Amino acid sequence: MKRRTVLNLLGGTAVAGLLLRPEPAFAATYAGYAMAYFTESPSMTAASYALHLAVSSDGLNWTPLNQNNPVATPTSGSRGLRDPFILRKQDGTFVVLATDLNGTDWTYQSQYLHVWDSADLRTFRNYRLLKVHSLATHAWAPEAVWDASRGQYAVVYSAVAGGHNVLMVNYTSDFVTASAPQTFFDPGYDVIDGDFVSANGVNYLYFKRSSTLQGAQSGTLNPGSFTVSGSAVSPGRGVEAPEIVKSNTANTWYLWGDTWSPNGRFFCWQTSNLAGGSWSPLNDRAYTQPLNSKHPGLTPVTAAELANLTSGWGTPTWNRLKSYNYPDRYVRHANNVGRIDAYPFDPYQDQLWTLVPGLADSVGVSFRSVNYPDRYLRHSNYALVLNANDNSSVFAADATFYKVAGLADASWTSLRSYNYPDRYVRHSNYVLRIDPISTTTDKQDATFRIGY
Repeated sequence: MKRRTVLNLLGGTAVAGLLLRPEPAFAATYAGYAMAYFTESPSMTAASYALHLAVSSDGLNWTPLNQNNPVATPTSGSRGLRDPFILRKQDGTFVVLATDLNGTDWTYQSQYLHVWDSADLRTFRNYRLLKVHSLATHAWAPEAVWDASRGQYAVVYSAVAGGHNVLMVNYTSDFVTASAPQTFFDPGYDVIDGDFVSANGVNYLYFKRSSTLQGAQSGTLNPGSFTVSGSAVSPGRGVEAPEIVKSNTANTWYLWGDTWSPNGRFFCWQTSNLAGGSWSPLNDRAYTQPLNSKHPGLTPVTAAELANLTSGWGTPTWNRLKSYNYPDRYVRHANNVGRIDAYPFDPYQDQLWTLVPGLADSVGVSFRSVNYPDRYLRHSNYALVLNANDNSSVFAADATFYKVAGLADASWTSLRSYNYPDRYVRHSNYVLRIDPISTTTDKQDATFRIGY
């Protein structure tokens, strides 16, 4: 799938451990991040080519907003978007840019970008199309940054020139009109999805090259000034859409990438040395992407903005449960059997659970299916199954569990059976059951992260 070009966090400074975009007119301390994305799932039942938002306090674990529904939808051009990006402008307000493409029709050639203005990412106004070229090619995956040397914003995106994709740039003061396009980065081969950060006077560009993520460096932001450097980054499968952010708790940079085959999901790497160009993969246990999210665009937000976004849009009424020792897998039901399967999958609703007070003891918890709301996870002959509530005391007892500190990691959660208190929910050959727990492996099998 085609991905966005991104120009992110250039010329930033560090405040409270976070890298900031250059904002001389807007001084703030950042406490988290907002993510823009669109959604797809393996069979495309979750396809939504509109603006979605999630928030995170650590840049790793994300909470979808508005029940993972869109917060804004294009009404012109293709009437759909991909590759959304959020820029905080010099006055502290935001502008949202996105590719004008509804779905996966890669033959669609738009000369325009979708644009919204927003004061707070809770309301979006002045929707419009921004024309960036008059060429017989696309304008994919836009990002923008304030270029202080020009006193304008640079808008960077992918377009075909010389027979292959390059990164193009236009300059604008208002995101209503833009200068004529020029080539920003062309190493002589196909490149899309560029993402920039700045540290210690050096600008770092990461982009998609032949299904890997590759880096380049420059001492300026001038078109044509970047030189390829460092090693390619890959999770062992096709990856694109690089996005770099800095930890708000350590001197660590995170590099996100999105994959498309066989099924789409995010991967994340880390480094404490951007100049070295070497990235180490994070275990899936360390991060959780928003449900069905594709092509992330990240921007820092303040504590007040984080709180206002969360309260304004609301957090999901459902949860997901991630396995501790198979953290690419989530608890789901399939043919009424409880199990853990690798993300992503369809029906994606099978992994969504409404946590309600325990049917047998309100101190405990019961797991009600979102897509079969008359059914709950309960144990039967020690195996976890999805059954309709018959309102019996036996069913209530079988469907009630106590949340306790994770047996393998106290920051996670384990689930103790109400009516068999010496047994805990665990997976065995990916199937869920309740068993007594003793070994290290048992403890890992019985530990989960309850999140979104």
